[in-house]
Amino acid sequence: MELARAVTAQADSAWGPGSAKRLLMAMLSAAVDSALPGRCVPANLPSPPRGRTIVVGAGKAAAAMAQAVEDHWPTPVYGVVVTRYGHTTPCRSISVLEAGHPIPDQAGVEAARTLLDTVSGLGPDDLVLCLISGGGSALLPALPPGVSLDDERALARALINSGASISEMNCVRKHVSLIKGGQLAAAAAPARVVTLVISDVPGDDPSTIASGPTVPDPTTRHDALAIIERRGIAVPPSILAWLGSAASETPKPQPGSEPDCRLIATPQLALEAAATVAREAGFQPLILGNAIEGEARDVGLVHAAIARQVLDHAQPAKAPCVILSGGETTVTVRGTGRGGRNVEFLLSLLIGLGEHEEIAAIAADTDGIDGTEDNAGAIISHGTLDRARQLGLSAKDFLMRNDAYSFFRATGDLVTTGATLTNVNDFRAILIGAPLSLEPEAR
Repeated sequence: MELARAVTAQADSAWGPGSAKRLLMAMLSAAVDSALPGRCVPANLPSPPRGRTIVVGAGKAAAAMAQAVEDHWPTPVYGVVVTRYGHTTPCRSISVLEAGHPIPDQAGVEAARTLLDTVSGLGPDDLVLCLISGGGSALLPALPPGVSLDDERALARALINSGASISEMNCVRKHVSLIKGGQLAAAAAPARVVTLVISDVPGDDPSTIASGPTVPDPTTRHDALAIIERRGIAVPPSILAWLGSAASETPKPQPGSEPDCRLIATPQLALEAAATVAREAGFQPLILGNAIEGEARDVGLVHAAIARQVLDHAQPAKAPCVILSGGETTVTVRGTGRGGRNVEFLLSLLIGLGEHEEIAAIAADTDGIDGTEDNAGAIISHGTLDRARQLGLSAKDFLMRNDAYSFFRATGDLVTTGATLTNVNDFRAILIGAPLSLEPEAR
């Protein structure tokens, strides 16, 4: 289902056509719809091979990508893809498996084994069409010798809570795996491998997206060990022992042997789609960047400072305008609350903005799930702080304990879309000098 239908229904239930919140939801919808597999897969399909066509894949968009392949592939096709629970869509000849994310589970272990079995024994006339999107790394826990699923789960939790960037996390994950970092492509040889990628990482590096199962890995096991030490990540002994072995090294790039890897949707394209919606509504779009990283609360404060500069000095743009940005922030978890990096960004932004009445903002994960909660993100306006005060809530206290989800649930500002069946990372939009209503219409 297109996100447009989900968000429009939510917007219409509370906000009229002149609402800033409705415009923010429309920009989110445009960003996500630009990356829907049904839009971006068909134009990027390769020519059919002389032999068989085998489809494999992993990620939050994998099932929808497989469905798009089936709808547009001219010859028989079979295979298997794995996606997160709740992100599936019906396919005819391609099997769709579900597994745990962001913490791996036994279903993921079995799915990884199935993918490896599916690409084994192929010939040079066969084609492996690999469908990769964000989330694929957690969905494919191909356990090395001596590493248990509990060990892998402990590593996943430690990485998530460490504040490490996605490239750092996936460097470690690639070297604690038998399928990531180009190892799936190696298992498919001598078949031709073509990979279609929906990017969810800053910089759109195919070797990082879903830990690059079909892309040679430029990082080393020594890099992985250095990240663990630098971030102070508690790692099970079995994983340290594996990383200390040369067997944990991944296939490396070879001169003159580039993988056929096609980026079919990216955060930049999503931001440009949102910018078009903003421009048509009379707001000058200002795209700060599609690959912004860092602690969510720090990024929130920086965005707040830029928004205040616009209002106070008409720099770097004049109001009415909208600040757009993408990328993947991180959260170093110190408290025991319920969070998600997008709502943590927004809570920090709200604190940084204070009582400004001419600003409204949205931050959401384009896959429809912010962290492990049931929301995509949230929306703030000047009424958010008013409602918090009436409820006796301290934004700073909630931020201190990483409990932004609970804060925005109490104020009624969560955005819930359900699974979007794609993923081009985080989407952030800040409307400034809005000539629109910022609060729900009276009913």
